Amino acid sequence: MTSNLPEIQITRKLRATRLRLRVEPMQIKLTVPQFCTQRQVQDFLKQSEQWMIETWQKQQEKAGQIDKSLPTELKLFNLGQPLQIAYQSQKNSFIYDELRNQLLISDRQPEQYLKAFVIAYAKQHLPLYLGDVSQESNLSFGKCAIRQPKTRWGSCTSKHDIMLNSGLVLFPEKTTRYVCVHELAHTKHFDHSPHFWAEVQKHDANYQQHRKILKSSPMPWWWNV
Repeated sequence: MTSNLPEIQITRKLRATRLRLRVEPMQIKLTVPQFCTQRQVQDFLKQSEQWMIETWQKQQEKAGQIDKSLPTELKLFNLGQPLQIAYQSQKNSFIYDELRNQLLISDRQPEQYLKAFVIAYAKQHLPLYLGDVSQESNLSFGKCAIRQPKTRWGSCTSKHDIMLNSGLVLFPEKTTRYVCVHELAHTKHFDHSPHFWAEVQKHDANYQQHRKILKSSPMPWWWNV
């Protein structure tokens, strides 16, 4: 599942002789020759990953859509209230005071430390959350890894091991749950067939809406520093 980039609009053209990528301020377009295989398209997109991310970010900056100020609060998927943030001179990179619902970040490298907190929080909470969704849906998995891939929200191996992107804790709970359901459904259907989507819908009736939020919400600028 793709992250940080908008959904790539793929168009097949009879007259196209090669795969062609175009990054625009609001979307990314890929022109594909008529007889190009899905595997060739996936390989091409994987090779172009870094270029797409860098070009997309430049487009966003040019369009003036990136506000480079640091947040004073953080909404996390499993907290009822936003976490209040203060930046100050301190030895620790971050101090999370759960009782006061406060996060103290060192002002030495605040962007990096803010991201470090989100990663630490994700490693603690996402595997437990995936376990809850697994029990609710009766879809079991192997191990759960929390990582920071640049272009995927999650993945599932043939051994049913699931990887979740730590950035998911920055989304509303229902959106995060959709990604868990999506990856758990792969333990039953290792593809994106109608059977797979039927399985997803069985456990998330509004999955299309949650998928849309995931695809249309950009990550905060400090996440990609």
